[in-house]
Amino acid sequence: MPRLVFAGSSDFAVPSLAALAGGGFGVIGVLSQPDRPAGRRRRLTPTPVRVYADSHGIPVQTPETLRAPEAVAAIAALRPEALVVVDYGLILPPAVLSLPPGGCINGHASLLPRWRGAAPIQHAILAGDPVTGVSIMQMEKGLDTGPIYKMQSTVIGETETGGELRSRLAELCAALLCETLPGILAGRLEPRPQDDTGAIYAGKLDPAGAAVDWRGDATTLARQVRALAPKPGAWTSWRGERLKLHRAVPLAEREAEAGCVWRAGAEGIDVAAGVGSVRVLELQPPGGRVMSARDFLNGRALLGERLGG
Repeated sequence: MPRLVFAGSSDFAVPSLAALAGGGFGVIGVLSQPDRPAGRRRRLTPTPVRVYADSHGIPVQTPETLRAPEAVAAIAALRPEALVVVDYGLILPPAVLSLPPGGCINGHASLLPRWRGAAPIQHAILAGDPVTGVSIMQMEKGLDTGPIYKMQSTVIGETETGGELRSRLAELCAALLCETLPGILAGRLEPRPQDDTGAIYAGKLDPAGAAVDWRGDATTLARQVRALAPKPGAWTSWRGERLKLHRAVPLAEREAEAGCVWRAGAEGIDVAAGVGSVRVLELQPPGGRVMSARDFLNGRALLGERLGG
């Protein structure tokens, strides 16, 4: 049984840890980010990966940085054959990358080299990519630049949100890791270098960019709504408050000025854009839950109102 250390933090990484720990891969330890303040009361909260590891009796280390000699020594003491990394959030310095004889293996949520970086799922939807996927790669010093062992693609649904796609890719990543790790550790799989000429970076999304500018074209705005759902959530001002938008599709029709609701019914709330209209299918009122347009309109009159100030 191989001796693996798993490095991950978010909910995206949990299916991969669960699959490896339950699949006979010998996860002897976990690295995760330290507890951070969360929620309205800002209570210190462990990462989803740490919660899973603690509940399954897997030892967890939570260093603030991996550049400290004591952090490297603590990993070395585990004598890992390989380090598997999925959405960890900390940079692995050369001292860690060179530590395990089987190398450091990363599961990334894109078809590399397209969408290297922190937010590949959202950027794939924002760009209107018809497909995306996951890549299993050998880590090196550069950001998501290492050679690829294997990739698996999947079609992005026409109304699929960033959160829904994230959940699907998390499961796909877990399955692909379990499929490829035996060959990697046995030396049967040789990674192929990435073509750097096709590299596109998916930088962190600025929350300030979550506000919807109705002067844009409907196709772009609908992608923005879907990509940012559920977090941070695209939003528009409505009666002096923020109205979050969670699912939308573009329409060619436009029968009002940008930002005006010109049709509202069970099928959706149609808001005029600079080009075309956006049909809002799911939204979230201030302090409320995510609901369908039909439920939102039950007791609310929105027809003729202008959104976005």
